[in-house]
Amino acid sequence: MLTVLVLLPTAVAAALLCLPRRTPPRVFPLVWTATAAVESALALVLWAGYGPGGGIQHETRVRWIPSVGIGYHVGLDGLSLPLVALTCVLFLACAVYALRERRRAREFAALFLFLQTTCLGLFAALDLILFFVFFDLSIVAMYFVIAGWGHRGAARAALQFFLYTFVGSLALLLGFIGLYLAAAPHTFDIVDLTRQNPLPGAGAYATLVLLAVGVGLAVKTPTVPFHTWLPPAHTEAPAAGSAILAGVLLKMGTYGFLRILVPLLPGALRAYALVFVAVGVVSVLYGALVALAQRDFKRMVAYTSVNHMGYVVLAVGAAAAVSSPGRGARHLAVTGSVVQMVSHGLLTGALFLLAGVLYERGRTHDMAAYSGLAGPAPVFAALTGAAAFASLGLPGFSGFIAEFQILAGSLGPRPVATVLAALGIALTAGLLLRAVQKILLGPLRLPRAPGAARPFPDLRAHEAGAIAPLLVLAVVIGVAPRFLLDVVEPASRAVLTLVAR
Repeated sequence: MLTVLVLLPTAVAAALLCLPRRTPPRVFPLVWTATAAVESALALVLWAGYGPGGGIQHETRVRWIPSVGIGYHVGLDGLSLPLVALTCVLFLACAVYALRERRRAREFAALFLFLQTTCLGLFAALDLILFFVFFDLSIVAMYFVIAGWGHRGAARAALQFFLYTFVGSLALLLGFIGLYLAAAPHTFDIVDLTRQNPLPGAGAYATLVLLAVGVGLAVKTPTVPFHTWLPPAHTEAPAAGSAILAGVLLKMGTYGFLRILVPLLPGALRAYALVFVAVGVVSVLYGALVALAQRDFKRMVAYTSVNHMGYVVLAVGAAAAVSSPGRGARHLAVTGSVVQMVSHGLLTGALFLLAGVLYERGRTHDMAAYSGLAGPAPVFAALTGAAAFASLGLPGFSGFIAEFQILAGSLGPRPVATVLAALGIALTAGLLLRAVQKILLGPLRLPRAPGAARPFPDLRAHEAGAIAPLLVLAVVIGVAPRFLLDVVEPASRAVLTLVAR
């Protein structure tokens, strides 16, 4: 069933491209939405069938290129299952949001369906080359989404995105080859490499492999200083593209830290744990401070992604501090990092779709061009306010559960860094509340750009149907997180066991 989940979207995309040219444009988003709904249902079945004992389940292993140790090996555990479910939910939300898309609708739907396969395949992959293949293909698909349906500067932003992340993927491939050569017998299988532990120490070779894999994943995350491709890509991408880029593609980097660095390079990770902590704290504070200076709503949300992913990197560094005080609480940091990935995907996906609504009505993301939108658009205002409060970590939302666990698990091993990272919550609260105040409150003011709608229409049914469920899920996780924690916690304890080898 997992293979069907991964490959079904691409099969449907191929079928869409084969339909005759006279097919009405409205058919393509409807087929995309139906496929995304089926994918979400399959993900729910996989979740329901996941056993309470943890470990890798729903596993498929087939020989692919056995002469060099490459196989088609997929499976799910407590690290990957929540991200697979998140991917299905976000792609369904984007499909519903794009129901009225008529601009090259066939190609738009096919690209997103193919992109869904690359995301699901990466989170399910248990072979390094399979991981790399899906990693690279996601770059190609997102490049065409930004370049083909983005705004005026989309071509430049798409090229910058592609070159940055493609260079990162080359570094990643070099690191994977380094792991392959260190293993005896040679293999790219993650499970076999974990069992072998080919680079247990922190020698020069292990350090170079850690550097290659770490840089490749850091570019995708992105962390400071590898983040410069992110703001232009988000600003110029269409709303659905930005939601998937932030909600799913960024998680490929942070997921890779937990899936690859921790089990395969435990000694080197322990030796350089402080570097990960420092990068995480800098990303948290830098992302929040730069977001605070933005006038563009979409660009501001993009920089908050740097901030929120910094907490995940901090958690990885704290988890690697095996000889520090607070060893028993470190599993909270790992659990919180996975919950943070899920929470950020839901909330930032909702914020980018709301930014798309803002642009569709006013033809600009400039916050200074708007005010008083709570009057003519109360549903838009309510969902924007809820998404903003949830993103700043307000109790009752998923962000609070994630950040509380990360800070609680990191405080013992890295108290100074954790206190500094906690300041990022205050900065995030300030920048999001300022944006809410500017856009929603005060006298009504609308941009005078050509094509801007007057008055400002409230959310249409398909827009609300895409955004509201994401926020409802964030509330469910914030109020009753046990269904998620029961899946993640066994995997987080296994991660700590591996890093302590």
